[in-house]
Amino acid sequence: MSLEILLTLLAVIVLLGMSAFFSGSETALTAASRARLHALELEGNEKAKRANGLLEEPERVIGTVLLGNNLVNILASALTTSLLIRLFGDVGVAYATIAMTVLVVIFSEVLPKTYAIAFPDRIALAVAPVMQALIIALRPAVFLIEAIVKLVLKLTPTRKDDAANILAAHDEIRGTIELQTKEGAVARHDAHMLGGVLDLGDLKVEDIMVHRTKMETVNAEEPPARIVQDVLKTQYTRIPLWREEPENIVAVLHTKDLLAALSDAEWDVDNLDILSFATKPWFVPDATSVKDQLNQFLKQKQQMALVVDEYGEVQGLITLEDILEEIVGQIADEHDVHEAAIRPQADGTVNVDGTVPIRDLNRHMDWNLPDAEATTIAGLVIHEAQTIPEPGQAFTFYGYRFEILRKSRNKITAVRVKPVAAVETAAMGESAAH
Repeated sequence: MSLEILLTLLAVIVLLGMSAFFSGSETALTAASRARLHALELEGNEKAKRANGLLEEPERVIGTVLLGNNLVNILASALTTSLLIRLFGDVGVAYATIAMTVLVVIFSEVLPKTYAIAFPDRIALAVAPVMQALIIALRPAVFLIEAIVKLVLKLTPTRKDDAANILAAHDEIRGTIELQTKEGAVARHDAHMLGGVLDLGDLKVEDIMVHRTKMETVNAEEPPARIVQDVLKTQYTRIPLWREEPENIVAVLHTKDLLAALSDAEWDVDNLDILSFATKPWFVPDATSVKDQLNQFLKQKQQMALVVDEYGEVQGLITLEDILEEIVGQIADEHDVHEAAIRPQADGTVNVDGTVPIRDLNRHMDWNLPDAEATTIAGLVIHEAQTIPEPGQAFTFYGYRFEILRKSRNKITAVRVKPVAAVETAAMGESAAH
């Protein structure tokens, strides 16, 4: 074998190695974890800093990789074709095509990309300095490619997709959380908390507020002694005060302010002027997002607001604790009255109070009932049934069976819920027994 043939073969091997480098680098930089690289950069890792710099300019990386990859692949194919034509004549073209296809696919595409997918962060850190040097060396050609690409992109939507990109990022985070939860890396409770943070921007205050029918309020026109008694009976520290009608909230009484006023009055209840130290109520629209309301709570340094509809009518109230419970779950203290609103049964069914929010049931049972059209379980049943059902009636929708247990006037107070699959399994068991 002549020296010329050996040099040609050596050149082809080197070019295939360079092609493998470009293919693996592109895959690694695409699949690398931006969060992990950012954390390494904060720790002072120089390679991570370079990798992040490359990821901030993806068009230059893509341009360099495509230019370098195509250049070495075409050159390797040309050298191989030339060599095999000299050795085998015109049929060498076919031999070169087959040989280069096999070599490029296996050694320059599949193997390096498979390895890069398996260890993206490690490879991204390793190739970052070399890629930076190549970008500088090929800058003139890459600059021309960038100019052509930008010219084409001007004809397609780019900046208009910012909102969609934000949603895509949220969906990506949700998908990552769900995947890690299934694999056992993230506990289910932690996954609910992370999901709760992402949901704050999608929820409205009306979705999590305490409805006005469940608010504990006090009549401001009652004698001071009666007001103090009513306050002592409640478990809350902030009590809305109303006048003339319960929906006409005129002030909010804080128990700490009440104690201070009693002390100043030498504990003479009859000398109290309740409204003189009660605070002005804070009203917020029911369409306010929970995320915005959380920011307002932090900014205003308050912990309770009254929710009103478009007509200015009080619909309920929301507290800072209500928002925190959307993230961490139910928060209870030694003064809370514990009432089991969600009661799993031995037969697989779940007895639920009609006022239980759908989100709470989903979180408690790890279900996925929709909450776009209704906030509570009773609301969901009424929306789907298109009527106010009677006790004993049952409905099946969204893969669950809902049986009405109790009703008070026009309010559904208790519902039995069970997944349809579980219902069918129980029915088959009964049939087999008979």
